Amino acid sequence: MDDVDRTPSPKTRGQHAASRATRTAILDAALEVFAEEGFRSGSLRLIAARVGMSEAGLLHHFPSKKALLLAVLERRRESINSMMSSDFTDGEASLRGIVRMAAGLARTRTSVKFFSAISGEAISSSHPAHAYFVARYETLRDQLTTAFDDLLLQGRMRSTIHPRSAAIAAIALMDGLQTQWLLDPEAVDISASLRDHFAALVDIDFDAPVAR
Repeated sequence: MDDVDRTPSPKTRGQHAASRATRTAILDAALEVFAEEGFRSGSLRLIAARVGMSEAGLLHHFPSKKALLLAVLERRRESINSMMSSDFTDGEASLRGIVRMAAGLARTRTSVKFFSAISGEAISSSHPAHAYFVARYETLRDQLTTAFDDLLLQGRMRSTIHPRSAAIAAIALMDGLQTQWLLDPEAVDISASLRDHFAALVDIDFDAPVAR
């Protein structure tokens, strides 16, 4: 039997690229609308209008409003992870990565506003993102506990706080700083505040260059 050439045609590749571009535009618009209106009030019609398409056209790419919200959350998670260390067994690299990530977030107000709006709504167990945030915080607690455990084993913890408690407090601080920054960005430096907090807990010189 002769081999079949399965290489996509230029037309097919162009269609795939156009579809990806449309999905990206929809995700961008959804981020903005959900940040401004929240999930409950942010309508698919408004999101579709910002992209210049019909609601039916939007649903061709995302089958439901819930699916669209979860896609926005997942893209945001991937973006944040790309700014951080993926190895939480290295405590210093993990905390440096969080400080670096916080500096990046301060340049994306819409993303921070989206996170604050949706996480607040998701406290309700009926919210479509409730399970997402429960899992997210569980993962963050585990990851940061691992990071502080590593620093404790190295004898670099300045405080007697338990690593698990340090992890929970760090997450609460990150979320609270984002809220304060949204309300008064001139008064709050998220990255600097996190850096100072970590420096009080652990023996890390955040001003020193990272060893290669």
